[in-house]
Amino acid sequence: MPLFFQNRELDCFRSTAELFDKYPHLQENAKAFRSKPRVDVDPKHLLYVQQREFAATTPADNCVSILGSDDATTCHLVVLRHTGSGAVCLSHLDGSSTRTEVQLTMKAVTSLSNGCSEGRFELHLVGGFDDNDKRSHKLSLNILAAFQKQKDHIHLETCCITEMNNVVDKGIHKPIVYGIGVNVKTGEVFPASFPHKGPAEMLRSARTFTGGEMTDIYDSRHGLIKVGPCQWSPDLEISFWLSQSDDTILKYLSTSPFAEPPHFVQHIKSTIQFLLSHPNSDSLFPGGQPHLYQRTESGSWERLVQS
Repeated sequence: MPLFFQNRELDCFRSTAELFDKYPHLQENAKAFRSKPRVDVDPKHLLYVQQREFAATTPADNCVSILGSDDATTCHLVVLRHTGSGAVCLSHLDGSSTRTEVQLTMKAVTSLSNGCSEGRFELHLVGGFDDNDKRSHKLSLNILAAFQKQKDHIHLETCCITEMNNVVDKGIHKPIVYGIGVNVKTGEVFPASFPHKGPAEMLRSARTFTGGEMTDIYDSRHGLIKVGPCQWSPDLEISFWLSQSDDTILKYLSTSPFAEPPHFVQHIKSTIQFLLSHPNSDSLFPGGQPHLYQRTESGSWERLVQS
């Protein structure tokens, strides 16, 4: 089925520039979105989604009020919501397997909307910028194409991607919006940043760093974050990165070395140190069981000890 905008089918387009030229209201919506004030989200009632992760829930969830993700440069952040059930999913896509990742996003919202005969699917896309290698442009088109191939009608509400999310700072192209949040109760999507990216930030980063596929991190029925089990080789030759300069790490380990947030290099180093400290991934998951985290009364996530 085609995507819809303002209740009209989107015509074919070969580039994001052509899409915005054909639909100037999409441009206006993107400009309005990126001009919203950025919200520093309190970790209480937040569920943070890292790269190659997605999470879905409904307004009935008493543990999570905000889904959020940031640090997206060429990556794209996808919010899909069903207006009837209120079920919503946030995914952080990096182009590793876009068609599959979009299908997982659709399935997550559809499964939480079973039995709801009214309402429609609404889509919000934010991310990318006008990067030299056109990675953002390619990912934008692949995500839009993947949603166009879904069997359900999907209404594109926000499309702040690639050139509409681009700013030139001292001659360098960068994203305007690096992160977003979505209010689970109301469906509002807004620019956001997240001082706290847990729980298990380094473990989750290690999973992605070593090639982990897109994964669902949340059990909304029981209010539990689920991490792992993860696997990586015990013989990773990565220690040499810790002696490299920041510029070298940016050059070789980033898709957009001039647009990364200030903490990127330190985050990479911390992830590598975690992997070096835990060369045997199986030892982190006795019995092959995942790490489970539940919300405490104070609003933090606490590891659930499994018997």
